Amino acid sequence: MANGTVKWFDPAKGFGFITPEGGGPDVFVHHSVLPEGVRSLTEGQAVRYEVESTPRGAKVASLQLT
Repeated sequence: MANGTVKWFDPAKGFGFITPEGGGPDVFVHHSVLPEGVRSLTEGQAVRYEVESTPRGAKVASLQLT
């Protein structure tokens, strides 16, 4: 799993981006991968996540709050 911080997340739209701890491009995160009971993420929040490659680029496949 990779570590990163939430760059931004729009709960109305249900998505946002995570900035990887080690640098590199931001990673798309969709509300469907948030842990049960979590409805939003906060800018600057620390997270652990797994990345999945898609034709549109990298996206978060699973996410844990740290």
